[in-house]
Amino acid sequence: MTTVARRKTSKSGHDASGTAARPRGRAASGHPGEPGRIGWLYALPALAVYGAFLLWPLARGAQFSLYHWDGLGEATWAGFSNYTATWSDPTLRGAFGHLLVLIVFYSVLPCCIAFVLVGAMSRTKIRGLTFFRTVLFLPQVVAMVAVAVAWRWVYSADGPVNTVLGWLHALGLPDWRHGWLGDFTFALPAIGVVGTWVGIGLAMVLFLAGVQKIPRELYEAARIDGAGAVREFLAVTLPGLRRELAVALTLTTIMAIRNFDLIYMATSGGPGDATKVPAYEVYNRTFNTGEVGLGCAIGVTLAVLAFAVTAGVRRLVEGKDA
Repeated sequence: MTTVARRKTSKSGHDASGTAARPRGRAASGHPGEPGRIGWLYALPALAVYGAFLLWPLARGAQFSLYHWDGLGEATWAGFSNYTATWSDPTLRGAFGHLLVLIVFYSVLPCCIAFVLVGAMSRTKIRGLTFFRTVLFLPQVVAMVAVAVAWRWVYSADGPVNTVLGWLHALGLPDWRHGWLGDFTFALPAIGVVGTWVGIGLAMVLFLAGVQKIPRELYEAARIDGAGAVREFLAVTLPGLRRELAVALTLTTIMAIRNFDLIYMATSGGPGDATKVPAYEVYNRTFNTGEVGLGCAIGVTLAVLAFAVTAGVRRLVEGKDA
């Protein structure tokens, strides 16, 4: 009987009682479909590119940030003095203050405006929604250099903004015309408005994709309970878009942190220091004033700030889910 049972098990893979025989060797310890060490070979090219073009430059930048170096001569040890200079230098301290202002324009305002538009559209059916998304998302696919050139013309003395304000002045209103990008008071808000225009499309597309996942029954139940537009938005739309809000805040905040090309093309940090931001100061200190170590310290600080924003938003979302 024992010999017959063994033969049956070896031929059919089952024992005499009909249960599956346990596989032997390496297959017994793994799960079906579990990737083995061979999977790392497929990821190795991407890891090599990531390390060569991101991790290695970041490590070298962190190394250079510990020295006083002009990029050509001999470097001298600086320790953490370059990092303390990012806060003790009034120009750099002002640049980080400008960054906080731009975060409001680049991140907070686009998300608020996109929320208002999505909340209004969730109550009504809009025809041509695909075309609407395309138009709103268009600034995301246009090079920021082209955006800067276009808006520099919009803000020029004979541009559309001043032309419209001139018409209003002819009707008896005060003369609000300015050299917007050359005015110490209005230059930074003018740059921020461009960032708001660019960021609305990204936030809007994310929120529109998220609102389609919210069951329509929730809106119907809220309306049966007598909820108005504001209460419906707070009770249904906002909780349903929490993840999309986290993604939008992360992307737009990082966009503000790494804002260089718009500033460089539109104002070059002027007038004076009115529109200087840390990303522009990385270029300015490294290539214009020969302070390579300080420029690298600012860059490393921005990288840490970007990681902190990403981790903070992710932790906030995961904490809410838990």
